[in-house]
Amino acid sequence: MPSAFDWTVRVYYEDTDAGGIVFYANYLKFFERARTEWLRAAGVGQQELLDADGSAFVVKSASLDYHAPARLDDVLTIRTTVEKLGRASVQFAQQAWKGELLLTSASVKVGCVDIATMRPRSLPDHAADKMRAA
Repeated sequence: MPSAFDWTVRVYYEDTDAGGIVFYANYLKFFERARTEWLRAAGVGQQELLDADGSAFVVKSASLDYHAPARLDDVLTIRTTVEKLGRASVQFAQQAWKGELLLTSASVKVGCVDIATMRPRSLPDHAADKMRAA
């Protein structure tokens, strides 16, 4: 698959726990935003998919490993790589880095669904083509 897509995020107070460390579930938010920005960079707008095709992406599974903490005001690089682009799903590998230090790694599988029925559907051809080219 293509090379990695990097997106930068700063850790805000709202992202941390009482000790000033990023609350573990907030990495899911960082990874979601990075996938959205990857799609946008590839020319795939999620609102456009909803409006034109009646389709949306939903998370089917996520597995995270935590290696080191991020703290208030840290600047993180969220790296997103497509591991597999299927007919109706996309498997992502994602990582949160602070400089050269790996903080969190994840495997996230998203599926394409028909928004009216919430049943799986094939990726729209125009979106799949752009994702393959990204």
